Amino acid sequence: MSDQDSLVSGQTYRIGSVSRLTGVPADTLRVWERRYHAVIPVRSDAGTRLYASEDVGRLTLIKRLVDRGDAISRVANLTLEGLRERMRGADLPERLAMSERPCQVVVRGPYLAARLRQEAGTLAGLEFTGFFSSTEDFLAASFDPTPDVAVFEFPTIHGDQIPEIRRLFAHSRAARAILIYGFASRSVVESLDSPRMMTRRAPVDSRELSAWCLSARAQPWACALEDDSAGGMGVLLPRRRFSDVDLARLAAAAGSGDCECSGPLVDLVATLAAFESFTGECAIRAPDESALETYLHACAARARALLELALERAARASGLDVDGKD
Repeated sequence: MSDQDSLVSGQTYRIGSVSRLTGVPADTLRVWERRYHAVIPVRSDAGTRLYASEDVGRLTLIKRLVDRGDAISRVANLTLEGLRERMRGADLPERLAMSERPCQVVVRGPYLAARLRQEAGTLAGLEFTGFFSSTEDFLAASFDPTPDVAVFEFPTIHGDQIPEIRRLFAHSRAARAILIYGFASRSVVESLDSPRMMTRRAPVDSRELSAWCLSARAQPWACALEDDSAGGMGVLLPRRRFSDVDLARLAAAAGSGDCECSGPLVDLVATLAAFESFTGECAIRAPDESALETYLHACAARARALLELALERAARASGLDVDGKD
């Protein structure tokens, strides 16, 4: 029996399934295969890529390392044991960083919101920043700071509700979402399931949902920015240093003082933050065109984070209250 016959006879996955399982976009998987030989899938008689379970596990580890800042060129050819060893070395710092603050969660759902409101104090590691029973209430709210995870509950989901769910996700500005549904067709669920949105069928246990939220927060949405001259680079999207309220406060303080740099920097950071939100919303609302929007979103996030550091330095040098403390 050939290697291909042996592989096909076992559990195999097409590239779309691998993308959903690992959180790596299909285009990025092709680049990792072609340029870095991270995995070598076999081909079916029709030419379709077929990945083994071992390939999926390997790609999952590689993505987690890339998300944490390792260049794909550095980890693509490590052995499976080498990847695990590198992962073990990276686990502790991440767990310590994540433990510094609770996972911030916002909830939309008539039953789930009421239930979690009652149980919020018993779910360690979570901080609920809003409970909403309807779509209208959710869309009327503003979220500052941005939640880590948005949880959406729908008893039933039909195809014409997909735009509503994507709109909710975009409005939340959360890094990830968990969609809890009662009944829906397989095609509808598959169209919503993505690296940023986890779909789970009701009923769900509160502690299980808590674990999902913490897991989602521990795997921030990342975008691989492939650069031919740099050999590829994994980019972790940075959280905002300054909220919209912080920026408004700094703008007012800069306008009343002698600082000539802080004011323009505030405007630049605010503009980049708005563009970052816009491209993130576009990537959610138009998944067929999300590759470019995701790339632009990552670029905006990096530029915004760089200018936030400049703003913090300029503000401190001018004696402005950066942290908003009395």
